[in-house]
Amino acid sequence: MSVSSFQIDLPAALIERVKTGDSAAFEQIYRRFERPVYTLALRMLGEPDAARDALHDAMLKVFQRAGQFRGDAPFWAWLRRIALNEALMRLRPGERFVIGMHDDALDAFADDAPAPWAHADARALEHALAQLPAVTRSVLWLYHVEGYTHPEIAAAMRKSTSFSKSQLARGTARLRALLDPEPEALPCLMPTT
Repeated sequence: MSVSSFQIDLPAALIERVKTGDSAAFEQIYRRFERPVYTLALRMLGEPDAARDALHDAMLKVFQRAGQFRGDAPFWAWLRRIALNEALMRLRPGERFVIGMHDDALDAFADDAPAPWAHADARALEHALAQLPAVTRSVLWLYHVEGYTHPEIAAAMRKSTSFSKSQLARGTARLRALLDPEPEALPCLMPTT
């Protein structure tokens, strides 16, 4: 799981000030988390405007719900969950998907081979990910980066487990094709005379 940009420790006093509605304290939190929240939303959604909207809505919810933060986990983890939910909510309206593969085939396809980006350079990977549909990119991100299971992804996206598996399988196949557009040619067997 890659959460390093979110792992920002905040003084308990700052969090308490936000809970009481202190806008100056909230501004400090906003400035510290603006970049990680925006980056997460952009990776999930693929569109800067949608990522900015998700950032602003997530931060508004943090401010409005600060009193609900119990402190069982770090503040950054709570904020990160809100940001993920905001990005996921933007993927839900009006989306329709057709599932065409059986779960067993999806399991075998998705889990056997190494991830297509294992040996890709960052720029090529960014370019390839940008070409995927937002929902597919989000499933890949949640599964490989966030460490979600298929049932967790399905619950977060309000879809079935097979939906998560099919998006992962299709996204993985598409990334492979984008990152290695010319698979190795098989040697031609020429008859000898």
